[in-house]
This record gives sequence, structure tokens and C-alpha cells, in this order.
Amino acid sequence: MSTVSTVVGGISFWYAQEGTPAPREPLPGDTNVDVCIVGGGYTGLWTAYYLKKAVPFLNITVLEAKFCGYGASGRNGGWLYNGIAGRDRYAKLHGHEAAVRLQKAMNDTVGEVVRTAAEEKIDADIHQGGVLEVAHTPAQLARLKDFHSVEIAFGESDRVLRGARETAERVQVTGAVGSTWTPHGARLHPVKLVKGLADAVEALGVTIHESTPVTEIKPKHAVTPYGTVRAPYVLRCTEGFTASLKGQKRTWLPMNSSMIVTEPLPARIWDAIGWEGRETLGDMAHAYFYAQRTADDRIALGGRGYPYRFGSATDNDGRTQPATVAALRDLMVRLFPVTAGVHVDHAWSGVLGVPRDWCATVTLDRSTGLGYAGGYVGSGVATANLAARTLRDLIQQDSGQAGPTDLTTLPWVNHKVRRWEPEPLRWLGVHGMYAAYRAADRRETTSPRPGTDPIAKIADRIAGRH
Repeated sequence: MSTVSTVVGGISFWYAQEGTPAPREPLPGDTNVDVCIVGGGYTGLWTAYYLKKAVPFLNITVLEAKFCGYGASGRNGGWLYNGIAGRDRYAKLHGHEAAVRLQKAMNDTVGEVVRTAAEEKIDADIHQGGVLEVAHTPAQLARLKDFHSVEIAFGESDRVLRGARETAERVQVTGAVGSTWTPHGARLHPVKLVKGLADAVEALGVTIHESTPVTEIKPKHAVTPYGTVRAPYVLRCTEGFTASLKGQKRTWLPMNSSMIVTEPLPARIWDAIGWEGRETLGDMAHAYFYAQRTADDRIALGGRGYPYRFGSATDNDGRTQPATVAALRDLMVRLFPVTAGVHVDHAWSGVLGVPRDWCATVTLDRSTGLGYAGGYVGSGVATANLAARTLRDLIQQDSGQAGPTDLTTLPWVNHKVRRWEPEPLRWLGVHGMYAAYRAADRRETTSPRPGTDPIAKIADRIAGRH
């Protein structure tokens, strides 16, 4: 099928549907505030929200290079779920029970976002159908069963393992031989959430300056072309765009992820597919996909595509390579053959932040007042909320307004990680890693063996994921 009439880029389908927000004024010049937040995505906005609610007299300013939600917060797959990058590593570093506490906090975070959105009257098309992850091959099924057991060991007693027939009763994914489901997940419209959150933050009295790129962050200073914001606390909430800041080129790698969305599908197609529970949907492949059934009955589906641009570059307003669009469409048709004649309305890309050890973290340096949160590795819709509440508690603790809390003692707080390798090693490593994962997926598709392909295990070790 031709993709000539498919809209490519334009930031994302979510913005094409909702429209870009009216521009907020850039920073007018030098200023002094109590807290300066760099980045107007979920992390920055949630942090401003919780800080202002906790301490109303704080003078808080958010600086955003483009407009709120321009990055991953306005381009993601709309998965509000309880996954967090690095939990297994935190279990090794701090013990199993510490990681269980982190997982419980993530489970609770899904409900926190849903509750707060309702309280602030943010209609983000939220539907709590849980998360369904399927297996297509013997190797994937073995990984799925291991994954299911591990999640139960981390406290998810309400997780359900399903066989092929039970899975098909939920969603007709071609070739699915089993699945695992957790109730700790919801589908949402990313842009409706980020726009509503920005409005709620402004209504509380937080100042947001857009079209204000921060070029350098240093203790008590955020430097922009329009002036410098001075504050006792400067928080970096820039996720996949962190590499654009002075001195941060190798801090977090901007990993590319791409998406397509179909036209609204008629009832006859949904009768064939099912998916009445509107679970978010993924699989156990190494180069995995993620998908949702949107509120207006489209399929939105994403995957890695072209994984990384040389020199930690980011895309231009979501532009996506034709080969990636075609590959995602082919994947959709393999999963749901009934969609073979369906038109793809929109395709786009965005970047997510990947630390060298693939562990999300939240940090406040009490000696400098510099803080940051991120490295979500694609799980940021919910994790950003937990990070924001943790930054709030860390700042209140540091300023003497409160003591330690359950959140400030979670094992991901103040985690340190080494920097990524310089180029061209970074580019070669990432592209080699995903070539290996795709090769492993192909080999597993034709193999009757239940074990993970050795190529994928080698790629995991090289990547530092295990």
C-alpha cells in the first residue's frame, strides 16, 4: 500500500488532531525565582504542579525550548503503565525489598495520574484497560512466562497469565501463543494530558516561558539567549533532548522511536480483532512493538525504526523515514491481517532518554541545588509523575520544610551512572545492538526452541541492560 497520502512528521498525530497550543511568551530577560525547571514535558510540568500545590508561595518558572509537550510527552504511544527502567538492577544494588517498594510506587502512580487528571478536569481519553503483552514464538513464550513470574515476585499478585485461547478472546493477534496482563495500566491521549497539565500548572500561578531554549545549566543558573534565570534550585527535565545542553552530550542517549496511526476503523474490523477491553498492547520480541486502540477507534502502533542519529542528534518535528513507516505498517498487518487495506493516516518519530545502564533515576545534589529526573527508556508517561513527586519531596527535605519520605528513600534516588562512549562508538554500538535484536527475532520466528536466541543475549550484555 502506498504511503503517499500519509502525513509524516508534523510533530505527531496527537498534535494534528488537537492542534498546537497558543504560544506562551519567551523569557523577557534576567530574573530570579525560587525554582527553575528546564523542560516543559511531563516531568517538568508534574514537578511544577506538585511543588506549587505543596508550597504555594514558591516562585516557580518553567523554561521550554519549543512549546510544552513538543518532545516525548506529545509523541509517545499513550501507555500509562507501571513499568520502570532499571528495577532489576536496583534490586541487585539495594536488595529485593527496595525494588519491591519502587515497583509498588509505580503501581500506585498509574492511579495517581488518573485521579489527578479527573481532579483537574483534564479529559485525556484515559481508559484503564490494563496492559496486555503477547508472545508469538516458543522463545517469546518462555520469556513471557519468566517475565510473568518475576513480576509476581515483585508484588504484582493481580497479574494474570493467559494461554493462546484466552488471549484470542481478548485480542485476535495472529500467532499469539500466550499473554500476560496487568491491571496497572491505561490508554490515554498524550497531548490532551500535557496540554491540560500545562493549563493546570499556570492556573496555580507557575510561570511558563516557551520558545526559550536553555543552552547551559550550572549551579543556581539556567542560561538562555534571552537572559539567565537564577534560582536556588535548577531542575533538568529534558529527557531525550538532554544532549543539546552544554556538557551533556554523552549523559543520556536520545533513542529514536516511531509510530503510525490508522484511519478510524469500521465495526467489521473491530469485530474481527476484538480488543474491546482497550488494553495497551505489546509483545515479547527483542525489537518490540507497542500499541493502543484510540478513543476514536484507530490503531496507534510504534516501534524502534531508525534507532539513533549520529552525534546524539534529534529529529526535525517528527520526520520519519519512509522505510520505517512501511515496516511499521507491515508489522501491523502481520499482527492484524484484517487491516491489510486500511489507510495509515499519520507517521511520526520522537526521542526517549537512555542512560548507559538503562536505569531511570531522580536526583537532587544538595550541595549545588541542581536536580534532574529522566532516563525513562520509553516508560516515561507514568514514571515522570513519580519522579516529579520525588523531586518535590527532595526539595522540601533539602529546604528544611520536611523530612525524608517514602519516595525520597526509593532506590532510584541519586543513582549515578557512567557516560556513553564518544562517537563513532555510540552510533556503531546502538545500530549494531538493534541489528542484533532484529536478527534474533528473525531466528526465533523459525526456531522451535524455547530459549532466547544467543545473539540477543550478547546484545544485552554489550548494551549494559543486564
